[in-house]
Amino acid sequence: MEEFKIDGLTVREHLLELAERGNRKFTESLHPGVEHTLGIRVPDLRQLAKRIAKGDWETCLEDVGDDYLEERMLQGLVLGYIKPDEDIETYLHRVTKFVWIIRSWSECDTFKFAGGKTYFRKHEARFWEYLKEWLKSSGEYEVRFGVVRMMEHFIDEAHIEELFTCFEGIRHEGYYVKMAVAWALSVCFVRFPERTMAYLERSCLDNDTYNKALRKIIESDRVPAEAKEWARKMKRG
Repeated sequence: MEEFKIDGLTVREHLLELAERGNRKFTESLHPGVEHTLGIRVPDLRQLAKRIAKGDWETCLEDVGDDYLEERMLQGLVLGYIKPDEDIETYLHRVTKFVWIIRSWSECDTFKFAGGKTYFRKHEARFWEYLKEWLKSSGEYEVRFGVVRMMEHFIDEAHIEELFTCFEGIRHEGYYVKMAVAWALSVCFVRFPERTMAYLERSCLDNDTYNKALRKIIESDRVPAEAKEWARKMKRG
């Protein structure tokens, strides 16, 4: 079978062209320890992903490699632009295959579920259970994927208390997991300050994650000065 092409070029050939106007050194500086980066600007990757999503994207996902950071990121972006399968399990299977190849925080964080608010609301309960499963994973970026997606979709009245329980139950020592939980808790604090304050006062989070969350709260421009002063006093030694 002939390899997937756009305008006569394979996906990797398109990526190599886009890399010529990118910034590889800057990308490498943001991804310490991640091998094989091209330095392509994310807006350029998004534009390519949109073009792929309008065509034979299934063949593309079968053909595209995962050696380069940008190849992996592109797969996630495509899955956010397609019309998702009516069968939610089929779509989640596609997402799972992407999560398994994530090797950096940026590949995780640029992903978005397809279908918009209508599709998400239709399958909200299934998405919630799906993301909770990722929190039990042994993979650093798999757990981060679950935390970041929960932060994006489930910091609301119906889920806030269970979110705290989910975060409390994470047992992964990875830096990018701890930073994701801290980030999510800072957003919880912005939206539900009293509940999040009460949770942090009783929390059994490890000191590192707990203090990172306080730092994120202090750094937020959406948190009032008196709340930041409370956070400073709550830091653990």
